[in-house]
Amino acid sequence: MKKLLATAVALSMMAGSAWAERYVLITHSQGTDPFWPVVEKGARDAAKAVGADLEYNFAPSGDMADMAKLIEAATATQPDGLIVSLPDAAALGPAIKGAVAAGIPVITINSGLESSASLGALMHVGQPERLAGEKAGQRAKSEGVTKGLCLNQEAFNTALVDRCSGYFDALGQDLNMIDVSNDRTQITARTAAALQADPSIDGVLAVGPHVCEAAAVAIKDVGAEGINLACFDLSPGVMDLIQQGKASFTIDQQQRLQGYMPVIVLHLYNTNAGLLPGNNINSGPGFVDKTNAAQVKDQAGINR
Repeated sequence: MKKLLATAVALSMMAGSAWAERYVLITHSQGTDPFWPVVEKGARDAAKAVGADLEYNFAPSGDMADMAKLIEAATATQPDGLIVSLPDAAALGPAIKGAVAAGIPVITINSGLESSASLGALMHVGQPERLAGEKAGQRAKSEGVTKGLCLNQEAFNTALVDRCSGYFDALGQDLNMIDVSNDRTQITARTAAALQADPSIDGVLAVGPHVCEAAAVAIKDVGAEGINLACFDLSPGVMDLIQQGKASFTIDQQQRLQGYMPVIVLHLYNTNAGLLPGNNINSGPGFVDKTNAAQVKDQAGINR
């Protein structure tokens, strides 16, 4: 009898593992941004917590057509859910709609809040990007910025354009945004060139952590240390800049939540007859500056 019970338990466990939920996370990272490993870690931590399998893919090219192909390929495998960043709704929309039409629940993260529902996604987890930019601009204006420059590393990404636009709306200025690419050498060179071309710029917004670090090098290289440098997201380097007084603040969108929460929501949705939060989940924006940088520094690049 004991052998029979043991066999039954073993078979039950095997059946359970055979039917484990499987989720696919697809983002637009080019593999150069320290932001995304934290998102991935959050998703893997959540998958482990609920006993699900997680696959993570991104297109190294950063090309939206390649990302759309990844979504289509994932859809063909019929996962229990897709988690997708949405930097370009026009380019990625058909692939996401195809997943929804195939009966796959989709949650968008990070970029694309405004387009998420129209594509059929269950919900969005991220920060309202234009609002985040406005908050950064309000803070910069209160700190004396009179002329700004916004550094955008992904010209195709509507969320980053929203950050820059919000910043300048709050400053009461026309948009002054340049494409700096995701290459740190290019970021430094293009930022330095823009500052040298217009010495009246006294505020710089870097909409990514590696961009912030590279911009700080450019500011030092051109001898413009008095410039108000504001950033988006956390990294050990950004924390150092804030604590050293070389950056004023960074906007924290708590990206671990952008990986963690969709897996939990999809698990509840799939195992509890469509249980779903009644709204999107805003993971930010929040400020990290000299007053609280020490508290979160050890988490930067890991869980924040």
